[in-house]
Amino acid sequence: MKIGCIQMNVGFGKVEENFERAENLIREAASKGSEIVVLPEMWNTGYALEKLSELADRHGERTKAFLQKLSSELNIHIVGGSVATERDGKFYNTMYVYNREGELVSEYSKVHLFRLMDEEKYLEAGDSMNRFALGEIEAGGVICYDIRFPEWLRAHALAGANVLFVSAQWPTPRIDHWKTLLQARAIENQCFVIAVNRISRNPDNFNGQSMVIEPWGEVLWVGAEDEELAIIDVDFSKVEEVRSRIPVYDDRRPSLYTGVVEDV
Repeated sequence: MKIGCIQMNVGFGKVEENFERAENLIREAASKGSEIVVLPEMWNTGYALEKLSELADRHGERTKAFLQKLSSELNIHIVGGSVATERDGKFYNTMYVYNREGELVSEYSKVHLFRLMDEEKYLEAGDSMNRFALGEIEAGGVICYDIRFPEWLRAHALAGANVLFVSAQWPTPRIDHWKTLLQARAIENQCFVIAVNRISRNPDNFNGQSMVIEPWGEVLWVGAEDEELAIIDVDFSKVEEVRSRIPVYDDRRPSLYTGVVEDV
């Protein structure tokens, strides 16, 4: 299956420009044969947290209409990265996923808020898992800081996900953590990890290096340090192959895990 990874240059607070750029790149990805398209985190506004009252998408209405139209028109699945949304006076970092029929199959708000960027001061945390199917592909989706919590991604894998989509705005100074964590999440869960980061030079420093990693840990693609649309061929049958070679899931002892570290 061809996956279109949109490592997009997100304009800080430039909602109209970002929607236009996202549409152009989604259409280009579809024209090049992509069956699933993946966007980065907060692509509608960038990290303009102090301006959310002006910029956030109310109830996600614009974003949902945008993704519904393109997915059905282009006959592609869209993992819609995430956008800044407003619901009942509160702000969220929300991922919408649409299948190729134009149906909303998942809505997820980022569960783990990143205190180093003051997310908890501006955003409300989500409280639910993000499991969905795109055709025959069983998937899960998380957002940026979520990948530092292996138990959260394992929960999605245990619920049936064979691929984990990650949308992010991961900064340059910690890009080595990004690469290592993503590879570890693929290996330990024996699944594909498809992770799309953003590009920006001002006012923040994000240098892309999005990744596609297969279940054995082999890195199939690393993005450049500039805006890029990459089309990656992924063979999802490798999940079953790898899980049969080392039966990690059969050898788990969950009765020993529950509550062991909860109060530490």
